Amino acid sequence: MTLTTLSAPDLARGIASGQFSACEVLDAHLGRIAATDTRVNAFTGICHARARTQAQAVDAQRARGEVLPALAGVPYAVKNLFDVQGEVTLAGSIVNQGHAPAQADALLVQQMNAAGAVLVGSLNMDEFAYGFTTENTHYGPCHNPHDLSRIAGGSSGGSGAAVAAGQVPLSLGSDTNGSIRVPSSLCGVWGIKPTFGRLSRRGSYPFVHSIDHLGGFANSLTGLAQMYDALQAPDALDPGCHARRVEPVMGSLTHGLQGLRVGVLDGYFHDHASAPAREAVQLAAQCLGATAQVSWPSAALARAAAFIITASEGGSLHLNELRTRSDDFEPLSVDRFWAGALQPADWYVKAQRFRRLYRDQVNALFEHWDVLLAPATPVCATPIGTEWLDIQGQTLPARAAMGLLTQPISFAGCPVVAAPLWPAGTEGLPLGVQIIAAPWREDLAFRVALALESAGVAHVKPVEL
Repeated sequence: MTLTTLSAPDLARGIASGQFSACEVLDAHLGRIAATDTRVNAFTGICHARARTQAQAVDAQRARGEVLPALAGVPYAVKNLFDVQGEVTLAGSIVNQGHAPAQADALLVQQMNAAGAVLVGSLNMDEFAYGFTTENTHYGPCHNPHDLSRIAGGSSGGSGAAVAAGQVPLSLGSDTNGSIRVPSSLCGVWGIKPTFGRLSRRGSYPFVHSIDHLGGFANSLTGLAQMYDALQAPDALDPGCHARRVEPVMGSLTHGLQGLRVGVLDGYFHDHASAPAREAVQLAAQCLGATAQVSWPSAALARAAAFIITASEGGSLHLNELRTRSDDFEPLSVDRFWAGALQPADWYVKAQRFRRLYRDQVNALFEHWDVLLAPATPVCATPIGTEWLDIQGQTLPARAAMGLLTQPISFAGCPVVAAPLWPAGTEGLPLGVQIIAAPWREDLAFRVALALESAGVAHVKPVEL
């Protein structure tokens, strides 16, 4: 084991005990980034001076005999739609390059700072978070550490790849239609998309206000739980943050599965998954003793409505720049932004009305089930540049199809822990499983995830680069 393969809890314990210093941990991870990122392309910027100052502050705290916070000295990085004080928030675009630097950190960055974590940089993404592959024309595609010829997923591709590559043990990302769960699945790391409204979005560049979630990635489940707990904070200044209290999940990791009702989603989630994706779910289900097949209501309609709302809000947000700087937009997204901006308003209104009915249907489902399992992506990571997928005889556009199985879940606002599994038939590539719970019940998803990790069914594999 090296410092760059340790989990966040192990690093924090080692720093607190004096086994190694925060500066030594930082140097190891900066060295890993320098040695690997020319091939992975996960980072768009490194905060050298800030990281050094934060690491030195942690070491000084320990030297004074102070009790260190939970993530003291642990390196992390953020998708470059999070505000970082003194840096321009690019959101994966050159359109933003002329903007003024951020005057303050995003609230979630502030929360990580308060927990003692050390920010090392910002991460590659699909432009304005509109994509599932991070094949960014402006900053270059992000490469999957398990096979550098393949995509890392998106839109938080840099966030998933940086953790998989051992560059950082933790990272922050965003998830509107699957942008945490897709990279988690394709890069083989743990991910959390919390309940819609659980975490503050203040200080993050928006994509679709009515669906955007913030969350993160980790190389261990306990690291993910510690980070998630650190990120929680009610925020009266963010009208989209509906949490009224902090509800830690670390304590739930000591609980077993007794009494939990776990089912497997069938129908839509079976029909749009490859054989390896279905096997990944079966591996998880066998471990948990989950045999019941459960139908998720109106999944295809929910995905269609999510597309309408995504395109409309995204297009409207960028309409002025589309009119004046259309050529500066990413070729993979500009036409979709234009189409969304020109959609009839009636489509958007009907989609939002359907969403209210849909949420009621989903909430009724959780009266009978505590946790549900589904594939996170229909296939494992595809070669960069892939245009089409064949999924059970259906020919589908590759970039959009990566969100087939995640969009219906985030449209309902349900929390999901994405677990990394390694089914047969993928040439050694990972393929994730969504552990889905009712809104505000992240603790149940983490309990099931712990059972999978404890049994060795779900885990992160270090990579050699």
